Amino acid sequence: MAILNILEYPDPRLRNKARPVEHFDNGLRTLVDNMFDTMYAAPGIGLAASQVNIHRRIIVIDISEKCDEPRVFINPTLSLGSGTLETDEGCLSVPGIYETVSRAENIVVNAFDQHGKPFELATQGLLAVCIQHECDHLLGKMFVDYLSRIKQQRIRQKLSKLKRQRAQD
Repeated sequence: MAILNILEYPDPRLRNKARPVEHFDNGLRTLVDNMFDTMYAAPGIGLAASQVNIHRRIIVIDISEKCDEPRVFINPTLSLGSGTLETDEGCLSVPGIYETVSRAENIVVNAFDQHGKPFELATQGLLAVCIQHECDHLLGKMFVDYLSRIKQQRIRQKLSKLKRQRAQD
């Protein structure tokens, strides 16, 4: 398995829209495995292929404490349900930054697994938030887009400063 490079905000490649997956083959399954390895190593609870500069409609998620409930969503489509949930969100592409974002509390997602088997999942809470967050990446959108311009500017400045510090170390 391989650890993939995660793009960091404000990298313009994060704004690319992902294309649907058409072939469910061994290459796709290897990519999914590599995405899980990357997500767990980061560490995180969700990762979209767009974040590793592969612009295909693939997300991986594991919100379990023991990292033993991996979920794969290929070509996901969402139906937003009732309720609103405000949570502090973070992102592997925006390291160290957490901000409150409002999302649908209940959703239904239709997708395929890595073998091409279709499924539907109705969910709520953290998993629903995570799926919405990762699906945004597939559309070239990020959680910082839900924030004010002032907060976005502060985040860019903070990340720029962190990047300079890492370069000096």
